[in-house]
Amino acid sequence: MPLVWAFTALVVAASVTVPVYGPPELTAVAGFVVLAGVAVFLSRGMLYAQQRLSGVRVTPEQFPEAHAMLVEAAAAYGLRRVPEAFVVLGNGVLNAFASGHGHRRFVVFNSDLFEVGGRLRDPEAFRFVLGHEVGHIAAGHTSYLRMLLSSVSSVLPVAGATLSRAQEYTADNHGYSLTPDGSRGLTVLAAGRYLYPQVDFDAMADRAAVERGFFAFVANALSTHPVLVKRFAALRDRSRPGRLFR
Repeated sequence: MPLVWAFTALVVAASVTVPVYGPPELTAVAGFVVLAGVAVFLSRGMLYAQQRLSGVRVTPEQFPEAHAMLVEAAAAYGLRRVPEAFVVLGNGVLNAFASGHGHRRFVVFNSDLFEVGGRLRDPEAFRFVLGHEVGHIAAGHTSYLRMLLSSVSSVLPVAGATLSRAQEYTADNHGYSLTPDGSRGLTVLAAGRYLYPQVDFDAMADRAAVERGFFAFVANALSTHPVLVKRFAALRDRSRPGRLFR
């Protein structure tokens, strides 16, 4: 975290001073950073507005079980405010994300993934996903400066993807701390919401040691999320951090 703040401060300072004192090449870089900062601000504001205007808000009266999990996760991670939460139409896509705008933080669940804890009655699997997303907020991944850093680093595919994978492992650690058993429900990302109970979590985790080779390395290095076999292995073996590359 200190390294991230130091890097962000350096980028901000450069974007202010380089256009005045620096060579044209650095002026162009500073201009890119400024434009990225504006783009991140506008995109965060629009994203939040879209959820408020179209999403179903999770409240004590509407989806009370999910709201109770949200309050639980916020308390467990020491958040001063309980994030807002919304459910949006999934259309078969299994996804959830966390973001923010200003001082507000929120999580969004696609309806197909939300049903894992609802109609499919697997509350611990959903609790892990919720804990993962709130973990992004607790770890500072949804702050404006962090998202600006992610946006700038995405210009370098491997660097940006590696930062993203590291953040996903951190969020997984938060989800695991909330419900270790629920982490095995992450097989929903491998086989979908109906087949995932039949997936052998340990068998997939075992493959992390054997699925090697040049193209496997490149595929993982360019991925914004840990590939599933490595992700499952990291959730099973808590003695060491998740593998970013090998």
